[in-house]
This record gives sequence, C-alpha cells and structure tokens, in this order.
Amino acid sequence: MPRVFAAILLVLFSLIRPAAAQQAVPEVAWVQIEAHPSLSVARDRAEAFAARLEDVNGFALGGGWYGIALGPYAPADAEQVLRVYRLRGDIPRDSYIVGSDSYSQQFWPPDADVLRQGTLAAPAPTPETNTAVAEPAAPARTQAPADETPAQARRSEQLLTAQDRRDLQTALAAAGFYNAAIDGAFGRGTRASMADWQAARGYEATGVLTTLQRRALMDEYNAPLISVGMRYHRDDSAGIAMQMPLGAVKFSRYESPFAHYDATTPDGIRLLLISQPGDQATLFGLYDILQTLEIVPTTGPRAKDRDSFTIEGRGQGIVSYTQASLQGGEIKGFTLVWPEGDEARRDRVLTAMRQSFERLDGVLDPAAGADAPQDVDLVSGLAVRKPRLSRSGFYVDARGTVLTAAANVAGCGRITLDHDYEAQVMTTDSATGLALLRPTQMLAPMTVAQLRPGAPRLGDEVAVSGYSYGGVLGAATLTFGTVADLKGLNGEAGLTRLALSPLAGDAGGPLLDQTGAVLGVLLPATDGAQRLPDGVSFAANAGTVASVLTEAGVEMRQNAIAGAPLPPDDLSRLALGMTVLVGCWD
Repeated sequence: MPRVFAAILLVLFSLIRPAAAQQAVPEVAWVQIEAHPSLSVARDRAEAFAARLEDVNGFALGGGWYGIALGPYAPADAEQVLRVYRLRGDIPRDSYIVGSDSYSQQFWPPDADVLRQGTLAAPAPTPETNTAVAEPAAPARTQAPADETPAQARRSEQLLTAQDRRDLQTALAAAGFYNAAIDGAFGRGTRASMADWQAARGYEATGVLTTLQRRALMDEYNAPLISVGMRYHRDDSAGIAMQMPLGAVKFSRYESPFAHYDATTPDGIRLLLISQPGDQATLFGLYDILQTLEIVPTTGPRAKDRDSFTIEGRGQGIVSYTQASLQGGEIKGFTLVWPEGDEARRDRVLTAMRQSFERLDGVLDPAAGADAPQDVDLVSGLAVRKPRLSRSGFYVDARGTVLTAAANVAGCGRITLDHDYEAQVMTTDSATGLALLRPTQMLAPMTVAQLRPGAPRLGDEVAVSGYSYGGVLGAATLTFGTVADLKGLNGEAGLTRLALSPLAGDAGGPLLDQTGAVLGVLLPATDGAQRLPDGVSFAANAGTVASVLTEAGVEMRQNAIAGAPLPPDDLSRLALGMTVLVGCWD
C-alpha cells in the first residue's frame, strides 16, 4: 500500500510542476513552524530543526519576536512541504504558510541572506518502507517576485474594505506611526504615517502601501497572534468557541467546571474554559473559589455585578485574567494564564479572545472529571493557593487585635487571619518572642480572651488551643498537658515550662487553664538550631503577655474571679471562639 500511495504522489507532482513552471515570476512562500520572544531560544530551536530538516531559516518577525521557517518555496511546493512534514510529525501541526514580507533580518543560518534569493524547487517525493510520505529534494533557485508600482498599489488599495482600512490604521498606530482617529479614511495624516512606516522598514516612502507592504504591516501587527498560533476553535463539550492560542496550548482534560488547555511551550501559557449550569449564587461561589487558586494571584483588579465578573491577578511570575457571565442558567467564560513581562503580546491575544468569545448550546457535564484523583489541595485539577506558614493566634480585644508568636509573622509578604482578612504587624517584641497583629478592617470576634492574673501551680492541667494541622481541619483543636515549671531552663522568669506535646501549627495559640482563662502564649518548639525534646514546650507567661500589651497600648480584660473548671465541650467552644488561624504568605 505505501508503494501505491507513493506512486500516486509522483503522478500528482508531475501535474504540479508544469503548472508552477508556467508562472514567469513565482510568489515566494515559507512554512512558518515556530516563533519565540527570545533570540537565543530561537537560535537553539533553529539549530535543532536544521539537524534533521533541510531549508531551515530564522528571521526577525518584528516586535521582539523571532520566527523559524522552512523555504523559500513556490506556493504549491510550500503546501507540499507543509503537508509532508506535518504528516510525519517533523514540524508542529499548527505550522502554516506565509510570504516573505512577514520577515526581516535573518539570524539563522549565521551570515545567510536567503530573503534576497529566489525560491527552492518543489521537493521530490521518495517512497519509504514505513510511511507513504515524501521528503523534500535539493533546492533549485528561481527569481523572487517584483512589488507593485505606486499606480498599481493605488488600484489595489481601492479594493480594500472599510474594515481593511481601519485595520491598517490600527496596525500603524500600534507600530507608533499613527495617532489619529481609526476611521478608515486615508487622508494626509494616514498617508504621512504610511510613508514614515515605509521609510523605517526600508521601502520607498510613497505614502501608498503596496499589497505586499500591507501584508507585511499586518503580519508585523499580528506577530503576537502568529507567535502563539491563534486560531478559531470550537469546544462543543464546553459550549464555547473563540480564538485560542493553539500554538501555545492544547486540550488536556475536562474537570467540571473547567476544560483544561495546558501549556505546550516553555512560556507556560495556560487556558481554562469555564462552563457549568447554575444561578447567581453559583456564579458568586465561582468568583470566590477562583481567588483561592494559585493561578489567580491576589494582586490585581476585580469586578463583580449581578450576572458577571472579571478577575485579574499579578504576581509569582504570572498574570491571569478571568471573565465569566451568567445567561439563561449557564455560566461560561475563560481564564488565560500568561507569563509576566510579556504584556504587549498578552494584550493582543486577550483582546482577540474577548472579542471572539461565543456561547454555543450546552454546558460541560457536571460529572466530567469525577473519576480524577481527589485532593483537598486541588479544585477541579487546579492547585489551591496556600500560605508559607499556617500558625495560631488569639483575639485580645473587641476590635480584633491578635496576639501570636513573632516567628509566625517574620518575613511575611502578606498576613491573613482565618484566610479571609488582611492584617498588619502592630509590634514585634524579640525579647519575649511575641507579636501583635491588627486587621485592616475591624472584626467582631466570637470570644475575646481574658488574662488570668497570677501564676498557675505546678502540676495544674492546662490546654493549648491552636490550628495543629495548619487549618486543614477548619477549626482549632485542644492539646492537653500540665505545668512542669514556672520558669525557663535557664531560669527565665517570663516563661512557663509545660509537659505537653503540641504540633507546629499550635505555636502562637493561647495557653488556657481549666476555666478558660489565658495563662500565656505557646512559643515555637525550635530556638535557632535547637529543637525541644518531645513532651517539652514553653509558653510566654501571663506577666509577659500583659507587659507586651501595655507597651502597645492594648487593653486586655482580666479574669479577676476564678470560676469552676469547664466541661471539655464548653472549654473547646470557648477556645474556638478566641483562636484564629494566622497565615504568612510570600
């Protein structure tokens, strides 16, 4: 069968070649295979392709982008090269054909200047033992095409539509040559900008663009879209169609409410299609959930109304944009994740996506992805953003001031209380190891801690309230122990030694007696390079707490009357109301 197919290809080529030979001046065509914003990366990729393919060249695309192409060929020959190499998997499936006007200075091979040469002859197909695809043959040179005269350019210009004219003005404006209205009228200002562009690109400054020059201008303008293979795509399962950067992403999987299109290039560009049934409550819930994901950094504008929202996040090396809207019981939208520092290209791609977004019939099956592995740190296959440290603290006044261990908030770029509320450090006392936090908005704690005056007795039963597992359980837990000593190992009067085995997440939590009064603050189990043995812990005692609060001007209530010991459930309920999860974020 491969031999029969190869014979058919030979017959087809015998028909193609005479037709191409009849053209006195063949048009030059190239097979564009990749584009990169880094010259060094583009050189490496061109070298890699050249090790296994012929006719590999690299050119500047404009706008800081560099393309890798095969050619130059006559159009029919380029179609054959595209078809053959794509079938064999030698080049990306989103490769396409462009003209020479898409390219400027050549960077690969070194010292080459192929743009001034002609086209290569059609590749001659050769049958293979394991495939029916042909390979290109050695090149033969022909003359490159001539451009239009000014008169011909004016005649071809008259065939442009009003939108074509506006697009040219838009491209000139983006290139920095035009700053007037985008009205499609080629007046004195537009002509002057065309002449300036021609002069800057090495053309004769006539003020009238030829067909090839118009194509070069638009390819320059569209280089960001070309570089990521922007194409119209329908996802019928999600019920969404639009322009997508399919040269940089490819479909991966469905995990309701998302269709995942994962990165295929080192840029790390990602795309999510959002599609689910729902109402306003579902939409608002999605808005909240998205902001807990790693792909949505916390810094950036947000906007929400009754039937739509947008979220932009910047940080940790990425910029993400999300839009979603509710229509007819269906929520649809998308999230585009882009690397930081590539704003011009992102803006063009995002604009094309937003303008082309189309809602089709149906939504993604809510059960899609139900068989995927489940993880509390994932939402529909996406990592949930987590703080660097999750520790404990407790409310010491009615406006929500929090006392915690100083180590819990050292070097934090951002501090949160119970995930949702931003807080700032009021004061840090390195001598006592304590810190006070003030929320950026006034809070109303369920319970405000009360300080017990005086020292406990040796052997008294105590409990530490804290988020032992860093908030995974969603509530504070109690760890019970006893008072082992009323001073530190070196005789420090401000410490209480405990026979108690807390976990790292408990640090900063309140030390409580059996009535629920605060005896101190649990300190971390490590002191520099030293770590305490199991069953040994230390707390800053009530006197230390009182001095830190007084110095900061915070008044904490004291439990002047010792009450009866509380039942375990009541003690747990009291501790839960005063204990807060302290998050330290990078």
